[in-house]
Amino acid sequence: MTRVITGASMSVDGYVAGPGETGFEHLFAWYNAGDRELPSTHPEIPFRLTETDHRYLREHIDGVGVFIVGRRLFDLVDGWGGIHPLDRPIVVVTHRVPHEWIDQHPQAPFTFADGIDSALKQASALADGKNIVVNAGTMARQYLEAGLLDEIHIDLIPVVLGGGTPFFDHVGGGPHLLDNPTVVQGERVTHLRYDVRKQ
Repeated sequence: MTRVITGASMSVDGYVAGPGETGFEHLFAWYNAGDRELPSTHPEIPFRLTETDHRYLREHIDGVGVFIVGRRLFDLVDGWGGIHPLDRPIVVVTHRVPHEWIDQHPQAPFTFADGIDSALKQASALADGKNIVVNAGTMARQYLEAGLLDEIHIDLIPVVLGGGTPFFDHVGGGPHLLDNPTVVQGERVTHLRYDVRKQ
């Protein structure tokens, strides 16, 4: 059954990026803390994990059919050059379709939607029965507020960033209760998973 999931590496004080898009050397250190390789479409974005982290991430990735991202992330990474490091189709939520970028990347498996509902509809058609992953930040907040989020995955990193981009920012309609926690201790990371209790 397809589930809508959000997940990210997050600092102890709740940030998925530090001030001015910094701190990633800490947030993503666990991606290169071992010798078990995970395939990446981008050699400059390698994954070399410990056995525990590799098993955890491999299980997650194998269940992912499509990613939904916001325009901010899309612009920040320039659409990953037309292919996501984990080689999955992407649905971008934006009111400003980047026609020039699309013309430059005609083979890119990217779809553009003007809102979270249309994005979810398009993602469901692309997911092939697998899970839909929504990026943290504004996208995660909107899907949580709309009651459309099924799971929250947090890769908790032992660092205090002191500011930046929060995992969830000014969430309305709360409190939102979480159930069925699972905990996996990795290398410089604690993997947490929760089900979102439907209201």
